Amino acid sequence: MTDIMTALPVIHVQTTCPGDPRAKGVQFQSTCNLCRESHKTQVWLCFLVLSFLSTSACAASVPGTEIVQKCLDMLKPTIEKSDAMLYAPSTNDVEENCKMMSLRCYIMELIMVLNEEEVKDNKVNCIFDFNKTLDQQANYVGCPPCEAYSLKDITMFLHRLNNLLEEFTSKTHST
Repeated sequence: MTDIMTALPVIHVQTTCPGDPRAKGVQFQSTCNLCRESHKTQVWLCFLVLSFLSTSACAASVPGTEIVQKCLDMLKPTIEKSDAMLYAPSTNDVEENCKMMSLRCYIMELIMVLNEEEVKDNKVNCIFDFNKTLDQQANYVGCPPCEAYSLKDITMFLHRLNNLLEEFTSKTHST
Protein backbone atom coordinates (compact mmCIF):
# COMPACT_ATOMS: atom_id res chain seq x y z
CA MET A 1 0.00 0.00 0.00
CA THR A 2 1.38 3.36 -0.92
CA ASP A 3 0.39 6.70 0.51
CA ILE A 4 -0.27 8.96 -2.41
CA MET A 5 -0.92 12.66 -2.26
CA THR A 6 -3.81 13.31 -4.60
CA ALA A 7 -5.59 16.56 -5.22
CA LEU A 8 -9.30 16.53 -4.54
CA PRO A 9 -11.77 18.92 -6.10
CA VAL A 10 -12.46 22.30 -4.55
CA ILE A 11 -15.81 22.68 -2.85
CA HIS A 12 -17.25 26.16 -3.34
CA VAL A 13 -20.44 27.07 -1.51
CA GLN A 14 -22.52 30.21 -1.88
CA THR A 15 -24.65 30.80 1.20
CA THR A 16 -27.31 33.44 1.51
CA CYS A 17 -29.24 34.61 4.50
CA PRO A 18 -33.03 34.92 4.29
CA GLY A 19 -33.80 38.40 3.02
CA ASP A 20 -30.16 39.07 2.12
CA PRO A 21 -29.49 39.11 -1.64
CA ARG A 22 -25.71 39.03 -1.15
CA ALA A 23 -24.13 35.61 -1.27
CA LYS A 24 -21.38 34.70 1.11
CA GLY A 25 -18.75 32.54 -0.58
CA VAL A 26 -16.92 29.80 1.25
CA GLN A 27 -14.23 27.68 -0.34
CA PHE A 28 -12.71 24.44 0.89
CA GLN A 29 -9.96 22.40 -0.65
CA SER A 30 -8.54 19.10 0.46
CA THR A 31 -4.99 18.45 -0.74
CA CYS A 32 -4.35 14.88 0.21
CA ASN A 33 -6.11 11.59 0.53
CA LEU A 34 -4.05 9.18 2.60
CA CYS A 35 -6.57 6.44 2.90
CA ARG A 36 -9.78 5.58 1.09
CA GLU A 37 -11.61 4.54 4.28
CA SER A 38 -11.54 8.10 5.59
CA HIS A 39 -13.61 9.38 2.67
CA LYS A 40 -16.94 9.04 4.53
CA THR A 41 -15.49 10.83 7.54
CA GLN A 42 -14.24 13.64 5.30
CA VAL A 43 -17.66 14.02 3.72
CA TRP A 44 -19.42 14.19 7.10
CA LEU A 45 -16.87 16.67 8.43
CA CYS A 46 -17.36 18.77 5.33
CA PHE A 47 -21.14 18.79 5.84
CA LEU A 48 -20.65 19.69 9.50
CA VAL A 49 -18.37 22.63 8.68
CA LEU A 50 -20.62 23.82 5.86
CA SER A 51 -23.76 23.69 8.02
CA PHE A 52 -21.98 25.59 10.79
CA LEU A 53 -20.74 28.27 8.40
CA SER A 54 -24.07 28.71 6.69
CA THR A 55 -25.92 29.13 9.98
CA SER A 56 -23.33 31.37 11.59
CA ALA A 57 -23.26 33.64 8.55
CA CYS A 58 -26.98 34.28 9.03
CA ALA A 59 -27.11 34.32 12.80
CA ALA A 60 -26.52 38.03 13.12
CA SER A 61 -29.35 39.13 10.85
CA VAL A 62 -33.02 38.37 11.33
CA PRO A 63 -35.32 39.88 8.73
CA GLY A 64 -38.64 41.18 10.00
CA THR A 65 -37.57 42.48 13.41
CA GLU A 66 -38.58 46.03 12.50
CA ILE A 67 -42.06 44.82 11.60
CA VAL A 68 -42.35 42.94 14.89
CA GLN A 69 -41.33 46.10 16.79
CA LYS A 70 -44.11 48.07 15.05
CA CYS A 71 -46.54 45.25 15.69
CA LEU A 72 -45.61 45.23 19.39
CA ASP A 73 -46.22 48.97 19.59
CA MET A 74 -49.74 48.45 18.22
CA LEU A 75 -50.44 45.52 20.55
CA LYS A 76 -48.83 47.04 23.65
CA PRO A 77 -52.05 48.34 25.26
CA THR A 78 -53.67 44.91 24.88
CA ILE A 79 -50.60 42.95 25.99
CA GLU A 80 -50.02 45.14 29.05
CA LYS A 81 -53.36 43.95 30.50
CA SER A 82 -51.71 40.61 31.20
CA ASP A 83 -50.51 39.87 34.72
CA ALA A 84 -48.42 36.93 33.54
CA MET A 85 -44.87 36.42 34.70
CA LEU A 86 -42.75 35.55 31.69
CA TYR A 87 -39.27 34.24 31.01
CA ALA A 88 -37.31 37.29 29.92
CA PRO A 89 -33.56 36.89 29.37
CA SER A 90 -31.60 40.12 29.45
CA THR A 91 -29.48 40.78 26.38
CA ASN A 92 -26.51 41.07 28.75
CA ASP A 93 -27.17 37.57 30.11
CA VAL A 94 -27.28 35.85 26.72
CA GLU A 95 -24.14 34.80 24.87
CA GLU A 96 -23.90 35.88 21.23
CA ASN A 97 -24.43 32.35 19.86
CA CYS A 98 -27.66 32.04 21.91
CA LYS A 99 -29.32 35.32 20.85
CA MET A 100 -31.54 33.56 18.31
CA MET A 101 -32.62 31.03 20.92
CA SER A 102 -33.41 33.94 23.24
CA LEU A 103 -35.55 35.56 20.52
CA ARG A 104 -37.43 32.28 20.07
CA CYS A 105 -38.07 32.21 23.82
CA TYR A 106 -39.53 35.71 23.73
CA ILE A 107 -41.77 34.99 20.75
CA MET A 108 -43.10 31.79 22.33
CA GLU A 109 -43.85 33.66 25.58
CA LEU A 110 -45.53 36.44 23.62
CA ILE A 111 -47.71 33.97 21.74
CA MET A 112 -48.74 32.46 25.08
CA VAL A 113 -49.82 35.92 26.32
CA LEU A 114 -51.74 36.60 23.12
CA ASN A 115 -53.57 33.28 23.51
CA GLU A 116 -54.29 33.82 27.24
CA GLU A 117 -55.58 37.34 26.60
CA GLU A 118 -57.62 35.89 23.70
CA VAL A 119 -56.41 38.56 21.29
CA LYS A 120 -58.23 37.86 18.05
CA ASP A 121 -57.29 41.08 16.28
CA ASN A 122 -55.64 40.77 12.85
CA LYS A 123 -52.74 42.81 14.27
CA VAL A 124 -51.40 39.65 15.94
CA ASN A 125 -50.78 37.96 12.59
CA CYS A 126 -47.41 39.70 12.33
CA ILE A 127 -46.26 37.89 15.50
CA PHE A 128 -47.44 34.51 14.24
CA ASP A 129 -45.94 35.14 10.80
CA PHE A 130 -42.61 36.14 12.34
CA ASN A 131 -42.63 32.99 14.49
CA LYS A 132 -43.00 30.90 11.34
CA THR A 133 -39.83 32.46 9.90
CA LEU A 134 -37.74 31.45 12.91
CA ASP A 135 -35.93 28.13 12.59
CA GLN A 136 -37.99 25.90 14.87
CA GLN A 137 -35.81 22.86 14.27
CA ALA A 138 -32.47 24.51 15.02
CA ASN A 139 -30.31 22.84 17.63
CA TYR A 140 -28.86 25.42 19.99
CA VAL A 141 -26.21 23.31 21.70
CA GLY A 142 -24.97 24.97 24.87
CA CYS A 143 -27.80 27.49 25.06
CA PRO A 144 -29.89 27.41 28.23
CA PRO A 145 -33.60 26.65 27.84
CA CYS A 146 -36.11 29.48 28.17
CA GLU A 147 -37.04 28.30 31.64
CA ALA A 148 -33.50 28.96 32.87
CA TYR A 149 -34.05 32.72 32.72
CA SER A 150 -35.75 34.82 35.36
CA LEU A 151 -39.46 35.55 35.36
CA LYS A 152 -40.44 39.18 34.81
CA ASP A 153 -43.68 41.10 34.61
CA ILE A 154 -45.10 42.10 31.24
CA THR A 155 -43.60 45.61 31.36
CA MET A 156 -40.04 44.35 31.86
CA PHE A 157 -40.67 41.54 29.37
CA LEU A 158 -41.69 44.02 26.65
CA HIS A 159 -38.76 46.30 27.45
CA ARG A 160 -36.23 43.45 27.15
CA LEU A 161 -37.89 42.07 24.01
CA ASN A 162 -37.68 45.50 22.37
CA ASN A 163 -33.99 45.74 23.33
CA LEU A 164 -33.30 42.37 21.72
CA LEU A 165 -35.27 43.27 18.59
CA GLU A 166 -33.35 46.56 18.31
CA GLU A 167 -30.09 44.63 18.55
CA PHE A 168 -31.13 42.31 15.71
CA THR A 169 -32.42 45.25 13.67
CA SER A 170 -29.16 47.15 14.02
CA LYS A 171 -27.18 44.05 12.98
CA THR A 172 -29.42 43.62 9.94
CA HIS A 173 -28.73 47.20 8.86
CA SER A 174 -24.97 46.94 9.45
CA THR A 175 -24.50 43.78 7.33
